[in-house]
Amino acid sequence: MLKINLRFVIVMMLINFTTSIFAADEMKAETDPHANIYKESDFPSATECAGCHKKIYDEWSSSSHAYASISPMFHKFEQKINDLAPTIDNFCVRCHMSVGTTLGEERHLPLWERSQVSREGVTCVTCHRIDEQFGKANGERGIVAGDIYQPVYGPFGGDGVMKAIENKDELKIAISPKGRGKKIHLGAIKFEQLAESEFCVSCHQVAINLGIKLEVVWEQYRASPAFKEGITCQDCHMGKIPGVDSGYEIGPAAEVNGKTVNDDRKHSNHAFYGPGYSVAHPGLFPHNPEAEEWTVEEWLQYDYRAGWGSEDFEDEFEENGGIEFPEAWEERDDRETAFEVVTENIEKTQEKMELRKEVMENGSRLDGPFFDGTPKAGKYLNFSYKVTNTNSGHNLPSGSLGAQPEIWLNVALTNPEGVTVWESGYVDSYGDMADMHSLDVSSGKIKADEQLFNLQTKFLTTNVKGTDREMYLPVNFDIDQLPFLRPAQQPVSVMNHPPFVRMEGRSIPPLGSRNAKYKVPAELIKSPGQYKLSVRLRSRAEPIYFMKFVEATVDMERSMNEWMVDIHPYTVEFQVH
Repeated sequence: MLKINLRFVIVMMLINFTTSIFAADEMKAETDPHANIYKESDFPSATECAGCHKKIYDEWSSSSHAYASISPMFHKFEQKINDLAPTIDNFCVRCHMSVGTTLGEERHLPLWERSQVSREGVTCVTCHRIDEQFGKANGERGIVAGDIYQPVYGPFGGDGVMKAIENKDELKIAISPKGRGKKIHLGAIKFEQLAESEFCVSCHQVAINLGIKLEVVWEQYRASPAFKEGITCQDCHMGKIPGVDSGYEIGPAAEVNGKTVNDDRKHSNHAFYGPGYSVAHPGLFPHNPEAEEWTVEEWLQYDYRAGWGSEDFEDEFEENGGIEFPEAWEERDDRETAFEVVTENIEKTQEKMELRKEVMENGSRLDGPFFDGTPKAGKYLNFSYKVTNTNSGHNLPSGSLGAQPEIWLNVALTNPEGVTVWESGYVDSYGDMADMHSLDVSSGKIKADEQLFNLQTKFLTTNVKGTDREMYLPVNFDIDQLPFLRPAQQPVSVMNHPPFVRMEGRSIPPLGSRNAKYKVPAELIKSPGQYKLSVRLRSRAEPIYFMKFVEATVDMERSMNEWMVDIHPYTVEFQVH
């Protein structure tokens, strides 16, 4: 329910009066009735909002929401699935680039041909310019157009904005395009659903047209203890402690030219704590206003791994030369400024990693080892670990299913001489687990990990040859030369899954647990003494084999492995008799 006070009505009348001055400019748009919709100014950039909401901007700038459009992995995946199944079309980009979709940008456009606000993914106006309640999956929500002066929608009323406008001279704010000072939105309309879990459903419960669900977090939440207790998505993902219903910080709603407004306002953290992380060029992400001096294409030419712009690199280059820089990076001053931007962004990414690790450790527990009997030399060593999902809101892991995300258990046994004699959860030369998708396993370079404990959900498809098998995508490649994702001829509800394709869920439900059981061959427990078991849960956003499948770059693969996180690592010593 929308609540509008009298002062807001007066201010809106003032807006209409001041903007009417520019009627002559608006006349130019009459030849094209859609001209105003395609103006980027009708969808303000997050950098404009940062002027008064810097804390929120800083939190958002390295978030997965901010990454939604920049993500090179998203673009590789989205292009691959469109190549394989052209019926998908703009299905994915309407959530990842909502503003770009609203602006009419074509699905296939590269980042450097898109508007700045489109490159911001789930940006400020994506959520705060929504004025209609919506509770359906796969939603294409309409974003209300309007320049920076138009009202925003949020969980509170517009009292703070009204106070700021009443003190416009003291705060040095502009209330019209011709005014001088800080440009702000001149109204805030209460939109209650923004603070409710239902607001998240349209992009976080996704089923492609043949009935397979790519995002299931909403249906998991609806069946969870958290839902029954009234805990919202926002309570855990925007509160004080990542992944925990712990209340919210209190702070000013805004800071305008050094002066705060509404100091005792509930502060929702816009880092949106979650398991995702960036593999993009650090000149492009996190979002940084200083980085906008260069184009996307120019940043992609900047070799940050070589240390361009650093003191060591530049001194060595001046002494030895030997490098021909792209035109955009010929000047040392430019390289040094870019190096500062990249350094700052890498630090932000590291902070994001800490939040990611914190939310995952707060949502899980690892106990063990639990031995079956007394460990003895020359005998099989049987033991187990217990993995518990302490999150009451959704499965471990949740979110995107099928190809990602990955969470698996890595356990290693060290003998009294300090030699690792047994391991499960090891990775191949590319960083993949040693399962059926490992390129090293398929080529015979390493053995398959027969005791692998892996919580990754897999797609199973029934192809022309043989029975069903694990696939990277829910696309049956054997039936058609050009496969289309066709809806089933009978209702999916009859079989509970579409014909020829289903998902094998391995994730742990809320507050549930699962035992990982291991058996070490007797010949590896040769002598009595002090042994060690080291364990860790490992998490990565994408398998490397899948990255190769969608033709990701080598640098993307390297970054994916570099930012992999270890959860609950510890070592236990025990005596073998």
